[in-house]
Amino acid sequence: MEQGLEVALTDLQSSWNNVRHHTEEISSDRLLVRRGQAFNITLYFRKRGFQPGLDNIIFVAETEDSVYLDSEPQRQEYVVNDYGFIYQGNKNWIRPCPWNYGQFEENIIDICLELLDKSLNFQIDPATDCALRGSPVYISRVVCAMINSNDDNGVLNGNWSESYLDGINPAEWTGSVAILKQWHATGCQPVRYGQCWVFAAIMCTVMRCLGIPTRVITNFDSGHDTDGNLIIDEYYDSTGRILENKKKDTVWNFHVWNECWMARKDLPPGYGGWQVLDATPQETSNGLYCCGPASVRAIKEGEVDLNYDTAFAFSMVNADCMSWLVYGGKEQKIHRDTNTVGNFISTKSIQSDERDDVTENYKYIEGSPQERLVFMRALQKLKARRSEGPHKADSQHSTPVPLNGDSPRSLHMPSLRPSDIVQVSLKFQLLDPPNMGQDIRFVLLALNMSLQFKDLKVNLSAQSLLHDGSPLPPFWQDTAFITLSPEEAKTHSCRIPYSQYSQYLSTDKLIRISALGEEKNSPEKILVDKIITLAYPGIMINVLGAAIVNQPLSIQVLFSNPLSEHVADCVLTVEGSGLFKKQQRVLIGVLKPQHRASITLETVPFKSGQRQIQANLRSNKFKDIKGYRNVYVDLRL
Repeated sequence: MEQGLEVALTDLQSSWNNVRHHTEEISSDRLLVRRGQAFNITLYFRKRGFQPGLDNIIFVAETEDSVYLDSEPQRQEYVVNDYGFIYQGNKNWIRPCPWNYGQFEENIIDICLELLDKSLNFQIDPATDCALRGSPVYISRVVCAMINSNDDNGVLNGNWSESYLDGINPAEWTGSVAILKQWHATGCQPVRYGQCWVFAAIMCTVMRCLGIPTRVITNFDSGHDTDGNLIIDEYYDSTGRILENKKKDTVWNFHVWNECWMARKDLPPGYGGWQVLDATPQETSNGLYCCGPASVRAIKEGEVDLNYDTAFAFSMVNADCMSWLVYGGKEQKIHRDTNTVGNFISTKSIQSDERDDVTENYKYIEGSPQERLVFMRALQKLKARRSEGPHKADSQHSTPVPLNGDSPRSLHMPSLRPSDIVQVSLKFQLLDPPNMGQDIRFVLLALNMSLQFKDLKVNLSAQSLLHDGSPLPPFWQDTAFITLSPEEAKTHSCRIPYSQYSQYLSTDKLIRISALGEEKNSPEKILVDKIITLAYPGIMINVLGAAIVNQPLSIQVLFSNPLSEHVADCVLTVEGSGLFKKQQRVLIGVLKPQHRASITLETVPFKSGQRQIQANLRSNKFKDIKGYRNVYVDLRL
């Protein structure tokens, strides 16, 4: 009788397979393969070899690739690329912030798997959790909830208080690796602190590490609608300064989230592809602080009843904004703006350092009939959900929402009054680039578009903002009296000295200047504002010589104190996947006014290919002077 086969050794061919599955940077010793792609293993037998026709070996590996991208450049960018840019600033001054995702760095894969095991889902029911891990919809919600620490021992504590003494100011981070390794090293204690771009960057690292195509998205003028009526209410006093909002509705100067690519078999056909996931803890979803996945196409079409959290995501890019004047205990509507929310929605371009504008993926052109139609469709669906409870209304066959009612808390759109027809225009114009340490010079332009004389009183003010739209007290005020002949234009010059604004700045370096104009013998008000982001000179990085794997490399970092005063507690951090084994911290100490300095760091690159160095300089006066340099590392001389 022929003896059966007995396996003596199994060779998983880890090194060979990992190269073909683009996981060789994670490990060459462990088998790490991607869904939907063939891999090889070799079996060695005792006593006799395999005999075709006589022996039969059955090996089953079921992998359905529900996150497959058919574009190789897109796969390289959204799965393999381990660095990128997160866009910050404001819609008039968009700044790329370099970031080290580092998804292939040492131990990151194990930390990502540990993150899944620390989730509430796994803790409550490990068997069900593991059985569902093949679903990108499920796994993305688990990861999204675990990035913040609101419900569990997630990776990051959020902090928008401007007090970071017991942790790291969110603006100082330049990469995900240090954060994830700190979380792991401290027994999974949340790292202090993060804000939206840090939450999104960490999620990008984890999802790319798990093989799910992911990119980081920035939305400028991002709505946070707390009561689900697609209207952001903003309140102003008679000086034009924005007031703390009782409802907590805000327009964030910018907000950052992720898009992950996946099939959506739980939705009607056509809603797969890019999905919004927002790990910043804003509102709960099914009891947990996570948001998404919400189909980007569903957001664009106003299908706000589709899972998950599509209505909230819709409001971030397409809510209307209502301005109210508060005086004498009363509220007066100034105007409704349908264009304010959702501008220059941005992500890094594929295989390029340029910015890619993806606004058209989220909404039709502002003010177009199609955009307003989608807004009304979303409004109807929300109204139907409220009035009918679990029963959903089909907006394709329902009657239009009547255009009446002036309440900002109503789901109806307020009607336009004759006073909304603008006769006088106000506009701010900067005279110089807004550089930190210098006075801010600007003019208010007033234009009379009518055929009558106009006497205006204009109250001007300036206040710092946090990037989530929260206002700080005003620190500058002015009043202008302007008389305009028919169709005449005039300017009013203004200056805010550095000595006046420096002590009131938030870490976000945002200043909001506003003007509230009122015409003599008329109840109508004109409100205009402008957000200024103060800029620093960046860090310069020079690579001295050729970059070659396992060969010493010198890197020169040049930086300066942009202020006309001493700064203390200066610390330079430098990192870069494949170039530095860990983040480098250099204590600089005190920098004199306007002082320029440089240091040279030595490193040994350990991975080939396109790499990026990220640097940050912080002090007691500023936290986030940044710079980067792309480096190509050759395998050999």
